[in-house]
Amino acid sequence: MSALILALLAGAVVGLALGALGGGGSVLAVPALIYLLGFTPAAATTAGLVIVTATSLTALYAHARTGNVRWRAGALFAAAGLLPAAAAGAAAARLPQSVLTAAFAAIAALAAAGMLRPGPAATGSAAGGARAVKAAGTGAGLGALTGLLGVGGGFLAVPALVTVVAFEMQAAVGTSLLVISANSLASLATRGATTAGIDWTVIGPFTGAAVLGAWDGKRLAARVTGTLLQRTFAVVLLVVAALMLIDALT
Repeated sequence: MSALILALLAGAVVGLALGALGGGGSVLAVPALIYLLGFTPAAATTAGLVIVTATSLTALYAHARTGNVRWRAGALFAAAGLLPAAAAGAAAARLPQSVLTAAFAAIAALAAAGMLRPGPAATGSAAGGARAVKAAGTGAGLGALTGLLGVGGGFLAVPALVTVVAFEMQAAVGTSLLVISANSLASLATRGATTAGIDWTVIGPFTGAAVLGAWDGKRLAARVTGTLLQRTFAVVLLVVAALMLIDALT
């Protein structure tokens, strides 16, 4: 199968995940770039940020049109992650390839485990100040994760927005895309030099298919239960995590 066809298929899946779940696309994008399209882990994380940024902005627009984005809270959440994203993005180029692969596998496995567990319902019981501190800490952690591994962090942002900021699920999905977009842009700003080695004949079609898939994912989310989507995605993540961990250890 040609690289172009693989890029288009992988991009469509990434877009569907981001559009439907508000995250998770980059956790599939980076392994696809490494194992299907031959990118090194360092190049894949940079390319993954390019793909996720474009796709997240598209999905953000789609969710904003239906009123599912809480702009003020999302901006505050994202702002806490901007500096960590930029710092971690600069550090990522200095880490060994095997370390990046193993770290990515661990994050994917943790994300899958979280998706398979029943999610706690949103509550407003915590004090506003306590929620703000927790949200800032969570936002900073997500920013560092974005910069280091080239993931938007949406698969962690959605449950954090539900449990820490007390958002309903639809608002958490939409707002997470604002967080992903901001963190990805901040991390890309520190990786400008590394984008020169990216094969744009592959990344261009991959990104285009992902952008189109994000619109389909938004429509899919309205038709299929969130639980079914999350569990299916979690199983895929566990398989990806296992394969990447084996690769890192051999």
